[in-house]
Amino acid sequence: MTTSHHIAFIGGGNMASAIIGGLIRQGMRPDQFTVIEPFADTAAKLHKDFGITALPAADAALARADLVVWAVKPQVFSEAAAPVMPHTRAALHLSVAAGIRTDSITRWVGTDRVVRCMPNTPALVGQGITGLFACPSVTPQDQTLVEQVIGTTGQFIWVQQESQLDAVTALSGSGPAYVFYFLEAMTEAGVGMGMSPEQAYQLAVATFSGAASLAAASTESPEVLRQRVTSKGGTTYAALTAMEAAGIKPAFVKAMQAAEQRARELGDEFGKA
Repeated sequence: MTTSHHIAFIGGGNMASAIIGGLIRQGMRPDQFTVIEPFADTAAKLHKDFGITALPAADAALARADLVVWAVKPQVFSEAAAPVMPHTRAALHLSVAAGIRTDSITRWVGTDRVVRCMPNTPALVGQGITGLFACPSVTPQDQTLVEQVIGTTGQFIWVQQESQLDAVTALSGSGPAYVFYFLEAMTEAGVGMGMSPEQAYQLAVATFSGAASLAAASTESPEVLRQRVTSKGGTTYAALTAMEAAGIKPAFVKAMQAAEQRARELGDEFGKA
């Protein structure tokens, strides 16, 4: 990022704050941001955390923006876009609004220089993974700018077909909830085996974190890594055999397919305006 860039955020909630915080840590100044945030409490937090004075409604200040980041709830996107569009047609637009497809976004913002992304909540601690899709009019320079912005929240991947973002949503967008679900189960099991809730939870979280780090550092497949922990007739074997008997893996796959289907349905629903 350079001192010449100006970025506007439509919505100043958690995801916007995660990106702004990352950019400020990389050297951007508060005066390089324009934030539209109608909720007073959220605006006050932006000022306290970053020294940014948010505007309650869109105005001509948005015309300075090289990039507009849409961090609004999907159901209010079209309504929020109406007063913004007259000021930002020349800007690049990056949407973090779940489910809203680029055909709707380009119609609402008045340009087809649009990148759509699907982040996840670990972005709030700089450990996110984001799927990105660019419309054909987005230039390589535009993509570089988007990468610099999203890179402050963690990793990213580009997909070639927008429909693949539904799979990204099912896998990583909703994925943290799956991890938390298993953490709940592991903690409950630990308590049932005589541990305190705090001990069980600490063990569960550290196990997920450590196993994920090991997988990220390894060139071996998860199947091989699993086999290395599993001795036939041992404790891990007993646990995995019970999971297989309960049909956990196919149920888990089916659950993510349901999430993908719902992502498609939300795109149909929210893109009607």
